[in-house]
Parts: sequence; C-alpha cells; structure tokens
Amino acid sequence: MAVDVLVLNTAVVDLRRPDFEFADRLVGIGGLAKCRTEDMPGYSQEQIRQWIADGFATAGGPGNAAPLIARTGLKVAVGVSLGQGDYGGLDAQGRYFHDVMTANGIDMSATHIHANLPTGTTFIHSTSGGDRGGIAYFPNANNDFRFSVFRAAVERLGPRIVYYMYSGLSDRGDADGGRDLADFIRWCQCGGIVTIADSHTLTGSPHQLIAAGKPVQEYRLLEPLLPELDLFFTSSDEAKLIENTLGCQPARVDLGERAYNCHFLEWLTRRFWQDDGRTKLFGVTVSDGAYIMYIGPEGQIGGPMKATSRFMAGEVVDLVGAGDSFRAGLIAYVASNLDGFRKGAIDFERAVQAGNLFASLYIKAPLGDRYGNIKPYARMLQVLQAKNGFASFDALRQALD
Repeated sequence: MAVDVLVLNTAVVDLRRPDFEFADRLVGIGGLAKCRTEDMPGYSQEQIRQWIADGFATAGGPGNAAPLIARTGLKVAVGVSLGQGDYGGLDAQGRYFHDVMTANGIDMSATHIHANLPTGTTFIHSTSGGDRGGIAYFPNANNDFRFSVFRAAVERLGPRIVYYMYSGLSDRGDADGGRDLADFIRWCQCGGIVTIADSHTLTGSPHQLIAAGKPVQEYRLLEPLLPELDLFFTSSDEAKLIENTLGCQPARVDLGERAYNCHFLEWLTRRFWQDDGRTKLFGVTVSDGAYIMYIGPEGQIGGPMKATSRFMAGEVVDLVGAGDSFRAGLIAYVASNLDGFRKGAIDFERAVQAGNLFASLYIKAPLGDRYGNIKPYARMLQVLQAKNGFASFDALRQALD
C-alpha cells in the first residue's frame, strides 16, 4: 500500500550526558561537528544499551520528524541505514531507533542493515549552565547512503512526498558535488512525487563565519539540488551562510531580520527557480515563525511575507530538532492538502503555521515523551483554524485534548 511520506537518511541516536566532556574537546564548547567513525569513543554496546534504558537517548534525524507526521494519521515510512549487531540483527543504537519508529506506527521495511559501520550516533554534552555543550556527530552508516537501495524503496512504497535528511551529512549521499542527490530528487519528481530536502552543515561558530562573509564548502552541495526541490526551508543563520557560499557577494548582514530574510528569499527564487510547472515553497525559519515565498505552477508569485507563530507560549525544554519538527508540521499539512499544493491553491500561511505548531509542541515536550503533544490531524487543524493565539502552553494543550 502506498505511503504518504517517505523520510530518508540520517538515522541517528542522540546520547546526552553531563559526563560527555570529550565532546567539548572534539568540537569546542557549544560547537557541532561531523566526526570520523574511527574517532568514535569506544563505549561498549552494553554501556550504550544501558544509557538508552536509563533515558539518556532520543532518536534524531527522522526521529525528530517521522513520528510527528505519523501521529496525525498519515502513513509514514523511513528509509535509513542502521548498523548490524546482536540486538535482533541490529546494534544497540539501531535497535533503539528501529523500535522507536515502529512503536509510532512507522513502516521500517526500507531499513538497510550495514555490515561494517555502526548506526549514526551523536554525543551531546548536556550542561546545567548557560553555555551549550559540544555536539559530536558520528554519521557512521549514514555516510554510506546508497541511492540504488532507496530507489527500490521508493518504487515499492509509492510515496506521495519524499523528504531527504540532510544534504551535507553523508559522504556517499553527497557524492559528485551533490549531483547524485539532485538526480535522485529529479527522478522522484518524474514519478509525480513532491520533494523536500534540507541542509545541515555542522560548524563550530556560524556567527563568526557570517560576520567574516566566509563560504562553507558543504553548502556548495545545494547548487544542483535547490532547483529540483518543491519545498526548502532553512534557518536564518544558515540562509546567510548559503548566500555567502553561493552568492556573488557576501550576505547583507547589515540588514535587519525582516529586510534580510525577504532579500534572501527573493535572491533564492531568482537564482534557483525553474519554470517547470510545479509549485515551489521556500522559507526561512526564525525564533518566532518563518518568512516564506511561493511560486504557483503558472508562475504566480506570493511573498515574501512572514508567518508569525501563534504558539509561542511555554518554556522550551530542548531546541534540538526544532527545524525538523517544523518541517514535520509543514509536510503533514501539505500531504493532507496535496492537490491544492500542486495547483498552487493551498493556504501557504496555514501550512507554515502548522510547522510553527509542531515545532512549539515538540521543543516544549519532555525528552522522555517528545511526541506526546502531537494529535490526529483533525484536532491539529482545529487549532490552526483558531483566530487567536494562546496565552499559555496549557491553554494550547487543552485546545488539543
């Protein structure tokens, strides 16, 4: 049976502990980095399994998005590479990731078990102070993402939307300067599939790079990819790094938030839009919503404009996965209104508010129950259709119950 959404790549288990100071040494305090498998700490599988049992683990990558989409009632599949091991054929991390997905009703039949590389693992130094600890990401089996394997999964599962996570995090997935991924996305579109991909270039100090106007080599992978995508959202910081890398001039960091994000979307549209009769939606996420620009199948343009989140109330528990959960809400809305999207007749602002709603519910949920606030689509839609915002997070949750 065809699925609504197929999420591909970057299966990862995030391990958070206060004694992971080694992450600071690897990537710097507050830094993020893609690390080599051979540098991964030699913790035993028994130790990792115990940390998972003790609640120090969450499922990242598709784990930040796929279960949220599935909880709305849509049919979701995940296609990822997991490491081989002694826990039902998978290593400890892979078993945990697989079990979290299946517990949320996700089709895991497109799992590729890698005989030589372990499941992707991120070690996060959780701190009680104001400074964020280091985040050391080991892609492991994700580095060997094979499009031939997952083309077969697309043909078998027949998804209406394909979501690739992420450009910049897989050696094989990013091969040939990103053209392999662009070719895969184009092939999906030829089958009538709506496509979305995002970028996740890990870097220690994005603000220093922005201020210096320096290019980031990994963002060059977007050059062949962006013209092929139907949906693309990036953060405000990444937008500046993308323009620094792919633009003819450094990003205009002297502009205010609104002026810059509108400028970026206009630049992105001029540079990468193709007149191929497909609806395109581009956006930049910010702390209180998102700026968007869209183009209909007959070339009609909307935006740039801002969709300010109506769901800001409440205390943030953890920001990891905020962008992924935003895209989950966006995808859930688009998948539920796919004909309107293809015709350019969808309510684009409401689609973005769906992203805002999912992100708010996700980042304010306890780490032990990251998906619990997401309800069936009909309930989520009722909240989206409410005319006013919510004075408190409790009021938002009550509206969903």
